Amino acid sequence: MAIAEPVTGAGAAAPGRDAFVEIDTVSLAYGSGPSRTLALRGATINVRKGEFVAVVGPSGCGKSSLMKLVTGLMRPTVGSVRVDGKSVDGPLKIAGMAFQNPTLLPWRNTLKNVMLPLEIVDPHKGRLRANRKEYEERAERLLDSVGLKGFGNRHPWELSGGMQQRASLCRALIHQPDLLMLDEPFAALDAFTREELWAVLQKLWMEEKFTVILVTHDLREAVYLAETIRIMSARPGRIVATREVPFGFPRTLDDTFKPEFVDIVHELREHIGRERTTQQAVSQ
Repeated sequence: MAIAEPVTGAGAAAPGRDAFVEIDTVSLAYGSGPSRTLALRGATINVRKGEFVAVVGPSGCGKSSLMKLVTGLMRPTVGSVRVDGKSVDGPLKIAGMAFQNPTLLPWRNTLKNVMLPLEIVDPHKGRLRANRKEYEERAERLLDSVGLKGFGNRHPWELSGGMQQRASLCRALIHQPDLLMLDEPFAALDAFTREELWAVLQKLWMEEKFTVILVTHDLREAVYLAETIRIMSARPGRIVATREVPFGFPRTLDDTFKPEFVDIVHELREHIGRERTTQQAVSQ
């Protein structure tokens, strides 16, 4: 089961599942003149509706830049980005986002932090006042689903790092987004907590089947969670390979020790190692 190099049509939606996220020949530059940095060049990726995709690659290859483009936080220098058939020309309201740092507001308790998107995103912000009890019940159910039942009245400083990240996931999902964008969401956590949250995220995705794009440096995490893994080149980044993960769901931590799982992790590491070597040779 070797990594498949891109061919014509690689990254297109598979039959029966529509392309939901379409990044078409995108380049992205930061700055201008002599200080201009090309983060992405000719990046193309399609993600099917309901698919769980992980994006991996060498440090500085533009993985987080892809996330900013998909969510509308930045616009491409060249190329186009479409989500659910519409061009992305501003912040995407149908997306939920979670980052490496939970960024919970310290003056709000956990429940109010989770409910924050409802105050911002249409149509919820127009319904919140009249339907607050219903929304609070939804937030409490989410907290319960990630193991935070009874912690809604606690403030962020009263929660561990793992608990804060669980609350951050709830906040990203409270407005029932069609797309969940995750940028190294578990990187700052210890190994045991990180693995617990893999199971939490997998369970939420299996229940709701929202589309997920996970940016990660953790190759075990990518293979554990994703249906498909996209490998990026060294900067300026582009998708250079795609790896389908052939294991069904749910997956368990025991699966991560199986030879076929370990083999895929090694394949990914070797591929990224080659990309890093290429980058170093070009920079010399």
